[in-house]
Amino acid sequence: MKRLFAAAAVFAAFTQAAFAGEMTLFSDDGFRGNHVTLQRDAHNLSDFGFNDRASSLVVRAGVWQLCEDKDFGGYCAEFGPGEYRELPRFNDRISSAREVTRGRDERGGPGWRGDRDERREDRRDERDGRRGDWREGRGHGGGEAVQLFSGPRFEGATVGVSGDVRSLNDAGFNDRAVSIVINEGRWEFCEHGDFRGQCVVYGPGRYPFLEGMNNRISSMRRVR
Repeated sequence: MKRLFAAAAVFAAFTQAAFAGEMTLFSDDGFRGNHVTLQRDAHNLSDFGFNDRASSLVVRAGVWQLCEDKDFGGYCAEFGPGEYRELPRFNDRISSAREVTRGRDERGGPGWRGDRDERREDRRDERDGRRGDWREGRGHGGGEAVQLFSGPRFEGATVGVSGDVRSLNDAGFNDRAVSIVINEGRWEFCEHGDFRGQCVVYGPGRYPFLEGMNNRISSMRRVR
């Protein structure tokens, strides 16, 4: 019995390590200079000797929220797996970081929330059914899930989106978004078509400016 418990503990530790998030911050752009690797939340990067020092980063696993103030205060944005050679909005301004999904992302395997229930699968099936057309589907209350605006503070031309968009050329809105309103879900916005290049994740809310992503969004997809 003791051997069984020991084996179970080893397996649990291995599973946790296999799906733990990991992110490396670099002091210079292009992944150069000093660096620190995080595998747990950092309420204050001063504890790691890295407060307001990061200029590029690599996310190897998980989705991480980076904030300009300690204890996850101030302006924050989420970064999924990928390489970020520059951090226009966050250069030398990151003071705290935490993982908001563990291991593989919401489109993949295990997550830490423990709520991958039938309702989530139903929502995913519904999204998959409308993925072929960005105009199909509606958020709660009959409105579009996301609204993109060509001007700051929700001004200018606008387009509503409720499904994944591999190229915003299809909506006549490539590299035009300057502000957004998200009525439902968490969405990944990328600077190139087919969800390539630098990407950021935003949850429900109103974003009057997109800082480093202004006039740079070419594709978008729902990640939760």
